[in-house]
Amino acid sequence: MTNIGYTLMTEQRGPRELVDDAVRAEAAGFDFAVCSDHYYPWLQEQGHAPFAWSVLGAVAHVTQRMDLVSFVTCPTMRYHPAVVAQMAATVGVMSGGRFTLGLGAGENLNEHVVGAYPQATQRHAMLAEALEIIKPLLAGETVHHSGEYYDVPEARLWDLPDEQVPIGVAVSGPSSCRLAARNDAALIAVEPKRELIDAYEKSGGDGRPRYGQVAICWGPDAHACAQVAHEQFRWFNLGWAVNAELPGPRSFDAAAATVTPEFVASKIPCGPDVDRHVAAIREFTDAGFTDVAVVQIGGDSQPDFLDFAQKQLLPALNGG
Repeated sequence: MTNIGYTLMTEQRGPRELVDDAVRAEAAGFDFAVCSDHYYPWLQEQGHAPFAWSVLGAVAHVTQRMDLVSFVTCPTMRYHPAVVAQMAATVGVMSGGRFTLGLGAGENLNEHVVGAYPQATQRHAMLAEALEIIKPLLAGETVHHSGEYYDVPEARLWDLPDEQVPIGVAVSGPSSCRLAARNDAALIAVEPKRELIDAYEKSGGDGRPRYGQVAICWGPDAHACAQVAHEQFRWFNLGWAVNAELPGPRSFDAAAATVTPEFVASKIPCGPDVDRHVAAIREFTDAGFTDVAVVQIGGDSQPDFLDFAQKQLLPALNGG
């Protein structure tokens, strides 16, 4: 069976509300929760960007059963890799071993706050080197590292969970699939592309989790949901070649200026139809993803959505 997750989307919700939503999501029956890690929202209308790791620590403390995943953290600029390992180990301890460290090469939107954003080849090399530091630290080793991008004269983590924190890596093509597989990392993707699964498994990733994420906008009125999805998510179809490079919400607003509510609604299921939402999720399961996290678009709609998920969406996905 596929594990169904809930997205704690920091771009559209404040920190206290995110923690409350996590408690509700666990009670509703979600198997896991993923948490985005942003310094900026994609669009000004989303209106939030609390520190994800404070949220994760609080959520780890107030939940009991759900697995937790950072979705995803960039360990190259805003955070030094040795610090990322310490953050992950601490959340691993606080959650009782329920945490997976999801990593990626990041976006200019978030990383430029500490300096110039590297070009694509360089930032992927930085991610690969960061994994050389993070993995042994999470394994309890003392690390001495002198590399092209990072120096770690000596580092060791003093608080580790009983089981080593697993790692996931965000992928978009063959090279990132190979990076994930050779580091014994789970696969993370936001598009239901079977070719990503195939490349990952061909590189040795078979048997590990494969995380996907799908955006929906549930609500009683399909037209109103389309308006919300357009206001909050009109950036979604720009593609990662664009999303990774734009520096701020104003840039995303400009890039998505011609996107209409009708186009958004043609790509994102909007409204009360349970079958449409189930079909969007099953695109990922049919492509071979083992774990699928749902994004409910619209910060204020989260409590009502979680009630809907408990009563209708999750039973429908589970064959009830």
